[in-house]
Amino acid sequence: MTKRMTRQEIQQLDRLPRMHLMNTIPGIKNACLIGTQDRDGNTNLAIFNSIVHIGANPPYLGFILRPLTVHRQTYDNLKTTGAFTLNMVTRDMVQAAHQTSAKYKPGELEFAATGLTPLHSDTLAAPYVSESPVRLGLTFQEEQHIKANNTWLIVGVVEEIYFPEEAQLESGHIALENLDTVGVAGLDSYYGLELLERLAYARPA
Repeated sequence: MTKRMTRQEIQQLDRLPRMHLMNTIPGIKNACLIGTQDRDGNTNLAIFNSIVHIGANPPYLGFILRPLTVHRQTYDNLKTTGAFTLNMVTRDMVQAAHQTSAKYKPGELEFAATGLTPLHSDTLAAPYVSESPVRLGLTFQEEQHIKANNTWLIVGVVEEIYFPEEAQLESGHIALENLDTVGVAGLDSYYGLELLERLAYARPA
Protein backbone atom coordinates (compact mmCIF):
# COMPACT_ATOMS: atom_id res chain seq x y z
CA MET A 1 0.00 0.00 0.00
CA THR A 2 1.31 3.44 -0.92
CA LYS A 3 1.68 5.88 1.96
CA ARG A 4 0.87 9.56 1.48
CA MET A 5 2.22 12.27 3.75
CA THR A 6 1.35 15.95 3.55
CA ARG A 7 3.77 18.78 4.31
CA GLN A 8 1.95 19.34 7.59
CA GLU A 9 2.41 15.67 8.56
CA ILE A 10 6.09 15.78 7.65
CA GLN A 11 6.64 18.88 9.76
CA GLN A 12 4.81 17.30 12.72
CA LEU A 13 7.29 14.41 12.85
CA ASP A 14 9.90 14.40 15.59
CA ARG A 15 13.19 15.98 14.57
CA LEU A 16 15.22 12.83 13.86
CA PRO A 17 12.54 10.86 11.94
CA ARG A 18 11.80 13.97 9.88
CA MET A 19 15.49 14.54 9.19
CA HIS A 20 16.09 10.93 8.13
CA LEU A 21 12.98 10.85 5.94
CA MET A 22 13.80 14.03 4.05
CA ASN A 23 17.51 13.22 3.72
CA THR A 24 16.98 9.74 2.27
CA ILE A 25 13.85 10.05 0.13
CA PRO A 26 15.61 12.03 -2.67
CA GLY A 27 17.77 8.93 -3.23
CA ILE A 28 21.44 8.03 -3.38
CA LYS A 29 23.97 10.78 -4.02
CA ASN A 30 27.71 10.95 -4.40
CA ALA A 31 29.73 10.66 -1.19
CA CYS A 32 32.52 13.21 -1.30
CA LEU A 33 35.07 14.65 1.10
CA ILE A 34 35.70 18.38 0.86
CA GLY A 35 39.20 19.45 1.86
CA THR A 36 40.15 22.99 2.87
CA GLN A 37 42.77 24.74 4.94
CA ASP A 38 43.08 28.05 6.74
CA ARG A 39 45.67 30.74 6.06
CA ASP A 40 48.05 29.04 8.53
CA GLY A 41 47.85 25.70 6.72
CA ASN A 42 45.61 23.97 9.28
CA THR A 43 43.51 21.46 7.35
CA ASN A 44 39.82 20.64 7.50
CA LEU A 45 38.01 17.66 6.00
CA ALA A 46 34.24 17.09 5.90
CA ILE A 47 31.92 14.67 4.14
CA PHE A 48 29.21 16.09 1.87
CA ASN A 49 26.41 14.46 -0.13
CA SER A 50 25.21 17.54 -2.00
CA ILE A 51 27.72 17.88 -4.85
CA VAL A 52 25.97 19.14 -7.99
CA HIS A 53 27.04 19.56 -11.62
CA ILE A 54 26.71 23.21 -12.63
CA GLY A 55 28.31 23.16 -16.08
CA ALA A 56 31.00 21.59 -18.26
CA ASN A 57 32.32 24.63 -20.15
CA PRO A 58 33.68 26.16 -17.99
CA PRO A 59 33.73 23.15 -15.63
CA TYR A 60 31.69 24.27 -12.63
CA LEU A 61 30.62 22.18 -9.63
CA GLY A 62 28.75 23.22 -6.52
CA PHE A 63 27.58 22.01 -3.14
CA ILE A 64 24.99 23.01 -0.58
CA LEU A 65 26.15 24.42 2.74
CA ARG A 66 23.91 24.53 5.79
CA PRO A 67 23.00 27.87 7.41
CA LEU A 68 25.92 29.96 8.62
CA THR A 69 24.30 30.45 12.02
CA VAL A 70 27.20 28.47 13.51
CA HIS A 71 30.89 28.36 12.63
CA ARG A 72 31.43 26.48 9.34
CA GLN A 73 35.12 25.77 8.96
CA THR A 74 34.75 24.58 5.36
CA TYR A 75 33.12 27.87 4.40
CA ASP A 76 35.54 30.06 6.35
CA ASN A 77 38.55 28.30 4.84
CA LEU A 78 37.44 28.35 1.21
CA LYS A 79 36.49 32.02 1.47
CA THR A 80 39.89 32.79 3.03
CA THR A 81 42.08 30.84 0.60
CA GLY A 82 39.75 30.72 -2.39
CA ALA A 83 40.27 26.97 -2.84
CA PHE A 84 38.76 23.61 -1.94
CA THR A 85 39.05 19.99 -3.07
CA LEU A 86 36.49 17.28 -3.81
CA ASN A 87 37.59 13.72 -3.07
CA MET A 88 35.45 10.69 -3.93
CA VAL A 89 34.91 8.12 -1.18
CA THR A 90 35.57 4.40 -1.76
CA ARG A 91 34.34 1.40 0.22
CA ASP A 92 37.63 1.22 2.11
CA MET A 93 37.26 4.85 3.14
CA VAL A 94 33.65 4.78 4.38
CA GLN A 95 34.34 4.50 8.11
CA ALA A 96 36.98 7.22 8.11
CA ALA A 97 34.99 9.47 5.77
CA HIS A 98 31.88 9.18 7.91
CA GLN A 99 33.89 10.06 11.01
CA THR A 100 34.68 13.49 9.52
CA SER A 101 31.06 14.46 10.25
CA ALA A 102 31.85 14.44 13.99
CA LYS A 103 31.94 17.81 15.74
CA TYR A 104 35.64 18.17 16.47
CA LYS A 105 36.91 20.96 18.68
CA PRO A 106 38.97 23.82 17.21
CA GLY A 107 42.49 22.60 16.63
CA GLU A 108 41.47 18.94 16.22
CA LEU A 109 42.27 18.00 12.64
CA GLU A 110 40.04 15.49 10.84
CA PHE A 111 42.93 14.00 8.87
CA ALA A 112 44.73 13.05 12.07
CA ALA A 113 41.55 11.89 13.80
CA THR A 114 40.46 9.60 10.97
CA GLY A 115 43.79 8.31 9.68
CA LEU A 116 43.25 9.73 6.21
CA THR A 117 46.29 11.23 4.51
CA PRO A 118 46.49 14.85 3.33
CA LEU A 119 48.02 15.34 -0.10
CA HIS A 120 49.06 18.93 -0.67
CA SER A 121 48.86 20.62 -4.04
CA ASP A 122 51.52 22.79 -5.63
CA THR A 123 48.85 24.99 -7.17
CA LEU A 124 45.93 25.15 -4.71
CA ALA A 125 45.79 26.11 -1.04
CA ALA A 126 43.66 23.09 -0.11
CA PRO A 127 44.50 19.46 0.75
CA TYR A 128 43.49 16.42 -1.28
CA VAL A 129 42.80 13.02 0.29
CA SER A 130 45.59 10.67 -0.77
CA GLU A 131 43.39 7.56 -0.46
CA SER A 132 40.77 8.92 -2.88
CA PRO A 133 41.07 7.68 -6.50
CA VAL A 134 39.28 10.72 -7.95
CA ARG A 135 40.35 14.14 -6.73
CA LEU A 136 39.28 17.56 -8.00
CA GLY A 137 40.79 20.92 -7.12
CA LEU A 138 38.55 23.98 -7.37
CA THR A 139 38.68 27.69 -6.80
CA PHE A 140 35.73 29.54 -5.34
CA GLN A 141 33.59 31.41 -7.89
CA GLU A 142 30.38 32.52 -6.22
CA GLU A 143 27.77 31.79 -3.58
CA GLN A 144 24.01 31.94 -3.82
CA HIS A 145 21.89 32.41 -0.72
CA ILE A 146 18.85 30.13 -0.73
CA LYS A 147 16.42 32.24 1.25
CA ALA A 148 13.82 29.47 1.61
CA ASN A 149 15.85 27.77 4.35
CA ASN A 150 18.90 30.03 4.76
CA THR A 151 21.32 27.57 3.11
CA TRP A 152 24.00 28.43 0.55
CA LEU A 153 24.96 27.11 -2.87
CA ILE A 154 28.74 27.31 -3.18
CA VAL A 155 30.07 27.24 -6.76
CA GLY A 156 33.64 26.49 -7.75
CA VAL A 157 35.47 26.11 -11.06
CA VAL A 158 37.54 22.97 -11.54
CA GLU A 159 41.22 23.86 -11.87
CA GLU A 160 42.65 20.34 -11.95
CA ILE A 161 41.54 16.72 -11.65
CA TYR A 162 43.34 13.49 -10.79
CA PHE A 163 42.04 10.02 -11.61
CA PRO A 164 43.38 6.61 -12.73
CA GLU A 165 44.04 6.86 -16.46
CA GLU A 166 42.61 3.38 -17.04
CA ALA A 167 39.26 4.47 -15.58
CA GLN A 168 38.53 6.82 -18.49
CA LEU A 169 36.70 5.38 -21.47
CA GLU A 170 37.28 6.51 -25.06
CA SER A 171 33.98 8.41 -24.83
CA GLY A 172 35.37 10.51 -21.99
CA HIS A 173 33.23 8.82 -19.31
CA ILE A 174 34.86 7.89 -16.01
CA ALA A 175 33.93 4.29 -15.17
CA LEU A 176 33.07 4.94 -11.53
CA GLU A 177 31.87 1.37 -11.08
CA ASN A 178 35.48 0.23 -11.52
CA LEU A 179 36.82 2.56 -8.83
CA ASP A 180 34.79 1.15 -5.92
CA THR A 181 33.35 4.57 -5.13
CA VAL A 182 30.22 4.81 -2.99
CA GLY A 183 27.03 6.79 -2.72
CA VAL A 184 25.20 7.94 0.37
CA ALA A 185 21.56 8.44 1.24
CA GLY A 186 20.93 10.82 4.08
CA LEU A 187 23.58 11.21 6.73
CA ASP A 188 24.55 7.63 7.45
CA SER A 189 23.56 5.08 4.76
CA TYR A 190 26.26 4.15 2.24
CA TYR A 191 25.76 2.22 -1.01
CA GLY A 192 27.96 0.55 -3.61
CA LEU A 193 27.73 1.60 -7.26
CA GLU A 194 26.75 -0.66 -10.15
CA LEU A 195 26.55 0.35 -13.79
CA LEU A 196 23.23 -0.91 -15.15
CA GLU A 197 23.49 0.41 -18.70
CA ARG A 198 25.06 3.27 -20.66
CA LEU A 199 22.59 4.54 -23.22
CA ALA A 200 23.06 6.51 -26.41
CA TYR A 201 22.19 10.20 -26.56
CA ALA A 202 18.42 10.34 -26.76
CA ARG A 203 16.78 11.85 -29.84
CA PRO A 204 13.12 12.07 -30.83
CA ALA A 205 11.98 8.78 -32.33
